[in-house]
Amino acid sequence: MRKLFVLLSTAILAAFPASAAVAEQKPPPAQSKVVYQRADLGAGLSFGQPAGTIEYGGATWEYSQWTGQDRQIGFGATELIASWTADTPAGTWIQIEMRGTAPDTKWYVMGRWAYGESDIQRTSVPGQGDADGTVSVDTFVAAAGKPIDSYQLRATLYRKPGATGGPTVRTLGAMASAVPERKSVPASPGGEAWGVELNVPRRSQSIHQGHYPEWDGGGQAWCSPTSTTMVLGFWGKWPSAADTAWVDPADPSPEVDYAARYVYDHAYQGAGNWPFNTAYAGRYGLDGFVTRLRSLTELEKFVKAGIPVITSQSFKKGELPGAGYGTNGHIFVVIGFTATGDVIVNDPANSPTNDDARRVYPRADFENVWQRSSSSGGIVYIIRPPGHPLPAGVPGVPANW
Repeated sequence: MRKLFVLLSTAILAAFPASAAVAEQKPPPAQSKVVYQRADLGAGLSFGQPAGTIEYGGATWEYSQWTGQDRQIGFGATELIASWTADTPAGTWIQIEMRGTAPDTKWYVMGRWAYGESDIQRTSVPGQGDADGTVSVDTFVAAAGKPIDSYQLRATLYRKPGATGGPTVRTLGAMASAVPERKSVPASPGGEAWGVELNVPRRSQSIHQGHYPEWDGGGQAWCSPTSTTMVLGFWGKWPSAADTAWVDPADPSPEVDYAARYVYDHAYQGAGNWPFNTAYAGRYGLDGFVTRLRSLTELEKFVKAGIPVITSQSFKKGELPGAGYGTNGHIFVVIGFTATGDVIVNDPANSPTNDDARRVYPRADFENVWQRSSSSGGIVYIIRPPGHPLPAGVPGVPANW
């Protein structure tokens, strides 16, 4: 489970005479403004000339640093999420930061990441709030009335002093967005992927209830790593039996426990950090990033292209017919669409076995609980091999993948 926080914009309504208001048809809800921009890292960002040393986690580290170009967003963004993939051999780790450049802000830490556990604890950084904004786990949230029009990213690579080599950042990007206040969102048109269902392995989070409390204890806390695991399985990239040898042999899906351990955010004390899940997928050579999609019409493009999509949503019991539960933050995998456009998902919640994870949810209800502002506003993880092409973007709007 991941408790969702979305900054709500204020709608200013024009006043109409009563007679005109009766005849006036309500305009459709405003669409989210979203742009996703990749840093140009070429073959990857590797450790350069050491710039100095720091003390962190009881050890001394030397570091090199890369600062990206000033990125124009094209609108006033109220949120920004950075995501990355990286190789972090033993004795190395990375830190990803962002700062607004219009208006100018300080540098905010978006995550400290290492695949392993022997050197640092991977973590978000709480307590960074100031007059310009704050970081809510993995999301920069601009202060009220202070959206950002441009930003920079910075990556700092750390290694043991005197070591050769170091970490490599393979991909890095950021999604900037402004989600309007929308209490409800109508179903979008579709048809591009109706009748398509991808053969994504099914996994249940429920069968892990009580497992490994040091990584938040399974059950409802593990929807994100369970969903990430399903997509890794689709691409044939699960951890090996040797990797999962520490898991209880009675466990029916040790790859889920493994993922929960290696996406765990030690400050957040949970496995639901969005970029940490896509960074974990990068451990297997996959390209993963976090963005927002504006509609199911956009999501269908990915399914048609053979790419399952991990979505984040919240809803009360009864708002998503067929679910049978309510949640203030949940992750599952969209694997296809019925012939009439309803959404086929692998939902890891409330599934007594792995095979029970497949569900079909009504299109309009799904889109509403995923896109509205009280939910995630359309958050997704996109995970696929670098050689598997992304679908073409939507003409006339900023690129959001």
